[in-house]
Amino acid sequence: MQEKKLEEIIKELPEDLRKELEDFARFLWEKKFMRSSKQRKLSLTWVGGLKEYRDKFTSLDLQKKALEWWDDNNDRLLVVIDSRQ
Repeated sequence: MQEKKLEEIIKELPEDLRKELEDFARFLWEKKFMRSSKQRKLSLTWVGGLKEYRDKFTSLDLQKKALEWWDDNNDRLLVVIDSRQ
């Protein structure tokens, strides 16, 4: 049995499915070629965003707080995973 070529399959699809296929192909193309170039550029818009807290917290304080938040989120994630079993 001979397989159909992609072009033949597309021609046989109804118009609405061809439009959906075109949208999906554009999405894949943008994901591959457009977003990867955007990800390489850092905007650094966050630089200096915490200046007002410079005298209130040390970097160690912020590290500890970030770890607390991370642990809190993981605990919630574990509860969701356990409840699905």
